[in-house]
Amino acid sequence: MLEPTTDSSNDKSNGSSQNFDSTPSSVANENTTLAPGAKQTYFKDNIIHIPETQTSGFSFRVLWAFTGPGFLMSIAYLDPGNIESDLQSGTVAQYKLLWVLLSATILGLVMQRLSVRLGVVTGLHLAEMCYRQYRKVPRILLWLMVEVAIIGSDMQEVIGTAIAISLLSNNAVPLWAGVLITVVDTFTFLFIDKYGLRKLEFFFGFLISIMAITFGYEYGVASPDQGQVMKGMFFPWCENCDSTALLQAVGIIGAVIMPHNLYLHSALVKSREVDRRKQEKVSEANFYFFIESCIALFCSFIINVFVVAVFAHGLFQKTNKEVRDMCILNNSTHTDIFPDDNELVDADIYKGGVFLGCAFGVAAMYIWGVGILAAGQSSTMTGTYAGQFAMEGFLNLQWPRWKRILFTRVIAILPTFFVAFYSKIDNLTGMNDMLNAVMSLQLPFATIPTIAFTSNPQIMGDFVNGVATKIVTIILSTIVIAINIYFVIHSVLYEIISHWAIYMGLGIYSVIYILMCIYFVIHMFVSMGNSRLGEYAFVSKYIMNPDTNEFGLGNQNFTRYKEYNNNFNIIDFLMDDM
Repeated sequence: MLEPTTDSSNDKSNGSSQNFDSTPSSVANENTTLAPGAKQTYFKDNIIHIPETQTSGFSFRVLWAFTGPGFLMSIAYLDPGNIESDLQSGTVAQYKLLWVLLSATILGLVMQRLSVRLGVVTGLHLAEMCYRQYRKVPRILLWLMVEVAIIGSDMQEVIGTAIAISLLSNNAVPLWAGVLITVVDTFTFLFIDKYGLRKLEFFFGFLISIMAITFGYEYGVASPDQGQVMKGMFFPWCENCDSTALLQAVGIIGAVIMPHNLYLHSALVKSREVDRRKQEKVSEANFYFFIESCIALFCSFIINVFVVAVFAHGLFQKTNKEVRDMCILNNSTHTDIFPDDNELVDADIYKGGVFLGCAFGVAAMYIWGVGILAAGQSSTMTGTYAGQFAMEGFLNLQWPRWKRILFTRVIAILPTFFVAFYSKIDNLTGMNDMLNAVMSLQLPFATIPTIAFTSNPQIMGDFVNGVATKIVTIILSTIVIAINIYFVIHSVLYEIISHWAIYMGLGIYSVIYILMCIYFVIHMFVSMGNSRLGEYAFVSKYIMNPDTNEFGLGNQNFTRYKEYNNNFNIIDFLMDDM
């Protein structure tokens, strides 16, 4: 295991390239490392070396060395919850919500960029920084919220895998058995993981390739209208859309932006060797990680577009009877999944696969199942690593990976198993909507800390967010959080049984939720430099951590930080602090 990083003054003697020099520098000092005796997730021998180049321009060799964390991060944009949201979007609104998917992906890129810069500049991931910046009670509550999001993601992996196994076995394996089979894939993850991070990155690149090939195949056989696809992508309007389409648009945003993904990405970038004593090396890492993130999210966006377009072409305005008759005509064994009525199809992952088999041949159903299986399996990494990073950071504690995997998976499997055993497929796939809503509620507890820490000059030094970045990220995050709360109210609260105990529980949770949001928002504004707010006795006593100034940053050079406050434009936002 990677040994705890020592104080920077001691590291000067051993030539460590992973720490800052204690002399004045334009980048933040890594004196904020874990407490003595703490363990970190990555193996010391597996830190990936970045090659030196003779030229100062762009290098594909260097980009390849930095390639990996962004693609692992992009898996969260391709999990079964996102796939189901995509196909429902196409079924409900045809191609008209593709621009929402594009906008949500771009917003995700903006936030992932901040997450990456935090990890690169400080050498600490988001959860580790939360451990140093927040008081104990809100920090523990924050950890619990992140764990809820992680377990929700793992439940979606369980659901996706179980449905894929059911489709691929032609219902020979019941759903409840498919849920139990997902225990096995945890050992697959452990087997690959022991061979090192680079092998793991290649494996998940392979899974993303499977999704691209399988969903791309469906796109090819469906042959949707390319002009309508492009129009839906770049024409930001939804003509003649009803409230169902509006709610689906909100659901897309909630499904795409995963809160625990910011914690994950900020930690994954620590796997690359970056000499943080040299500002140009930090800038280089920020630049190449940003390019890699752009490529990875572009790939995930294209795969999502494949899914939306296939079902926009095939299921938009289709009734259950129409699809049922099609399945009967093609002798499908899954015909009964569609009722014999004239209601519009209420699509989900399972029905989507059956439809493809009826419309384009049984091969299309099995290929869809393979794609969903890859999507489900890839989510295992997201939950496992994000969970380990969260536990390591928030609690200064690390479990062996097999314990962490089993802990997350057992909690995910129990409710999913009972739903699969006692209910129908509709109930199991419907859990995806509930899980997306639950994870949407956790979004403030990832975006607010990310913005706060990357906007703090004591933490980021010269790489602090510019004014434009602060304004844009705060506005966009506020909009997304408001949209997600709207989505939760409409998709969850309206479907809950009216009982006083439920309302009381929701009321208590709402109070805690609002208080936590207020705490983190106040902390964020003080971190951004609002000294007047920080002078209030209540804020200094109950909100700000008395240890937050113990960074050992020395005399930082904040020249560029001052420039940003005095003069900024959109170019600053796009390219600042690369």
